Amino acid sequence: MKIIVLDGYTMNPGDLSWKPLEDIGELTVYPRSKPEEVLDRIRDAQIVLTNKTILDAKLIRACPELRYIGVLATGYNVVDLSAAQERGICVTNIPNYSTKAVAQMVFALLLEICNQVSAHSQSVYNGVWSQKPDFCYWEHPLLDLEGKTMGLVGFGQIGQTTAQIARAFGMKVLVYAPRRHMTFEDPHMKYGELEEVLAQSHVISLHCPLRPETAGLINRERIALMKKETILINTARGPLIVEADLRDALNEGRIYGAGLDVVSTEPIRPDNPLLQAKNCFITPHIAWASQESRLRLLNLAAANIQSFLSGKPQNQVYLA
Repeated sequence: MKIIVLDGYTMNPGDLSWKPLEDIGELTVYPRSKPEEVLDRIRDAQIVLTNKTILDAKLIRACPELRYIGVLATGYNVVDLSAAQERGICVTNIPNYSTKAVAQMVFALLLEICNQVSAHSQSVYNGVWSQKPDFCYWEHPLLDLEGKTMGLVGFGQIGQTTAQIARAFGMKVLVYAPRRHMTFEDPHMKYGELEEVLAQSHVISLHCPLRPETAGLINRERIALMKKETILINTARGPLIVEADLRDALNEGRIYGAGLDVVSTEPIRPDNPLLQAKNCFITPHIAWASQESRLRLLNLAAANIQSFLSGKPQNQVYLA
């Protein structure tokens, strides 16, 4: 059984063991794969694992031995599902491995904007505090979360976990989601239409998948619905936001701030408009990447393969 990992470095830069996969078959791990390298690497493989390397219809049809594609992530838009189903190839993903880590990053970004920890710490190291006549000072506004409304766009496992943390901060929660789980509703958590969520929330956190209908979801028109004090958080997918529109809104003071772990093109391009935005904090798509989450990811990837080989696939994804 030949197993190929096309882009293993981000999941395992060397601090984890590949043994769970080595125990299954003949494993070859490539740290990264350029598009022109992929076909030669997977041509005679039965099992291919990919995180962000694209497996399009042409590649899938050119690999007669291929029986299984495992996506080393929750999102599976890198695989042409139609071509895979046409060939009878099983495609799986890894749901929920980083749910709590991503929800934690939502609040890491949010608290950075509210408390400006890095800026104030740097000012201390720059000698500002030692020169002050008072025991304290602040160089940026400090914001409370208690009593404010957290608007969630999407309400899967990560959205639900984010809601729980928001409630622990004393926030109200307003949710927009195509499916409504009414058991979650209480006096402090309500569902609303998208426009209502955008207009009434002080913090808006995106947790919806990237689909044709959600690309550019946050644009100039929808930003115009938001409060001037709104903080926008995105740990989902970069193309959910029209980045030039967000830059303009931040620079013109039409919303307060943004915390983003994802952008439209990754790695970020030097000409990305958000690099010229005020009060915008960007991290390099690391919400999922705690060692604990990556270990769960590796073990679940191995478990998915074992289930497939036993004839009972788990976490299989299908063309909608």
